[in-house]
Amino acid sequence: MAATALRVALDQGTGPSGDTDAAIARLADRARAAAAAGAHLLLTPEMSMTGYALGAAGTARRAEPADGPLRRAVSEIAARTGVAIVYGFPERDGEHVYNTVQLVDDRGTALAAYRKTHLFGDLDRSAFTPGDRLVVQADLHGHRIGLLVCYDVEFPEAVRAHALAGSDLVAVPTALMAPNTAVATLLAPARALENQLHLAYVNRCDTEGELDYVGLSTLVAPDGTELLRAGAGEALLVADLDPRAADATQDHLSYLGDRRPNLYGPLTR
Repeated sequence: MAATALRVALDQGTGPSGDTDAAIARLADRARAAAAAGAHLLLTPEMSMTGYALGAAGTARRAEPADGPLRRAVSEIAARTGVAIVYGFPERDGEHVYNTVQLVDDRGTALAAYRKTHLFGDLDRSAFTPGDRLVVQADLHGHRIGLLVCYDVEFPEAVRAHALAGSDLVAVPTALMAPNTAVATLLAPARALENQLHLAYVNRCDTEGELDYVGLSTLVAPDGTELLRAGAGEALLVADLDPRAADATQDHLSYLGDRRPNLYGPLTR
């Protein structure tokens, strides 16, 4: 268990879709604001550096390696502001393009990159290859940070895998669109509670073509309490993660300890 509080900032907002230069400038501004608020970690939405609904061809044009120009630009912002950053981008690896989120620390060092494993409909499947590694984590200031992307959190196995692997905070960059608000308002808090960990669900709040993103970003404590909850508009929200919260919750709820894995075999067949 982590020994000190981690101050987390949620950036509900993105730059103009398809404009990476604007996204970099906007991220620099948001990182400065997060630093001024004392945040250690800034979380941004799914595909925050390029836009999400760009089509297969538009996504492929903007895809780059995990250590490409976008990573270098984000690392420079992180090092300059002293704030670690989770950001989303289309990652190219050979012939494959992945929907990826990457964590860089407050010195600009890349700590972890996660490729979305559960692809959402034709929007994802036409543009991306699914990742094949469910649990990706990194340690930051004594906290173990786990990464998922949007639709992943709608599968209980994904967050449970992080709980069993010891994640203190699961960060979920998201592009949730209308009318699916229950994912943000009901499901995200339930995932935190049933797994007794912190969960940050960071959504877009703009539009891309016919897609209307609903915002409603949230940071949820291990007992299901909403520490932060955004509305429908652009916002930068900041809160502290109490490292003792998970233990306190486990004192009266023991979902993880009371599991009976010997009965769950049919769930994976």
